[in-house]
Amino acid sequence: MSDKRKRAAGWVMSGLVIAFMALDAAMKLVPLDVVLETSGALGYPPTTELARGLGITALVCTALYAWPRTAMLGAILLTAYMGGTVASHLRVGNPLFTHMLFGAYLAVLAWGGLFLRDARIRALLPLRSPAGTTAEGASLHA
Repeated sequence: MSDKRKRAAGWVMSGLVIAFMALDAAMKLVPLDVVLETSGALGYPPTTELARGLGITALVCTALYAWPRTAMLGAILLTAYMGGTVASHLRVGNPLFTHMLFGAYLAVLAWGGLFLRDARIRALLPLRSPAGTTAEGASLHA
């Protein structure tokens, strides 16, 4: 796949994460009744202050992820935020694949998008060995 196609695919994947997180943050900043009800169901106090605090946190993490210069920091923070969602759903016994792991799916999508759109990330996390070397790094041409 060419670098141009990798970047385009990466931005599509990242765009999905950014759009979802922006919608989630907006729902928490308002906050909608469904947000407060869900907070209560997850065992958190259903207060507007908590919802708005989570909305601001989500928005800051998403903005950092969307900006290319701070995208890696944003991805790390989004991963931590999503870890909190996984833990919250685990604690109340929600279904594994639809609720509990949704945060993990979103984090994988975020890192996949960043991997494809940023060559520096691909250099840090190579998925295959360079041509002419083994997995241990020894040259095949020695």
